[in-house]
Amino acid sequence: MTNQPSRRPAPLLAAVAATAAAGAAYLYLRRKSYAPLPTVAHVDLARYLGRWYEVARLPVPFEKNCMHVTADYSRHANDKIRVVNTCRKGDVDGPVKIATATARPIDATNAKLKVQFFWPFEGDYWILDLDQADYQYALVGEPSRKSLWLLSRQPQLAPDIRQRLIGRARNLGFPVEKLLFTPQP
Repeated sequence: MTNQPSRRPAPLLAAVAATAAAGAAYLYLRRKSYAPLPTVAHVDLARYLGRWYEVARLPVPFEKNCMHVTADYSRHANDKIRVVNTCRKGDVDGPVKIATATARPIDATNAKLKVQFFWPFEGDYWILDLDQADYQYALVGEPSRKSLWLLSRQPQLAPDIRQRLIGRARNLGFPVEKLLFTPQP
């Protein structure tokens, strides 16, 4: 019996590497297949911080049966942003569900952020429209057009502004007919 190293692991490692490379290529090509999604030219993150009320959203599993949804943004270490999302389950006075995350800008505009609720997964958070004068409303989505939020500094958003943001989202290719309007107190 000789003590030569086995050659069997090499094909296994090659298969794992090939699978990983194919998966990365698929994700790259899939991401590139989306039409360009323009964002606002610049976001002053200091002005964006604070409380936002969710006015409407496209359905997402993690917000099922959520009402009275808010998002609070604050400074975090290393130029990151702390995100605290709060929803009331089933009713505007229902049980509270809280999710915390960290966000970071990915370009100089600060309009494209990556949000991480748990490592190693990050999601896109792109600011598509923003009240540049007073930071009173925002339209947020991501390139696949599967997630979209209309946000306001107040629990309600003026109907004309809401309709304008919905029209903008429609023009960007979001399925606005699926929007859920969030009950707020």
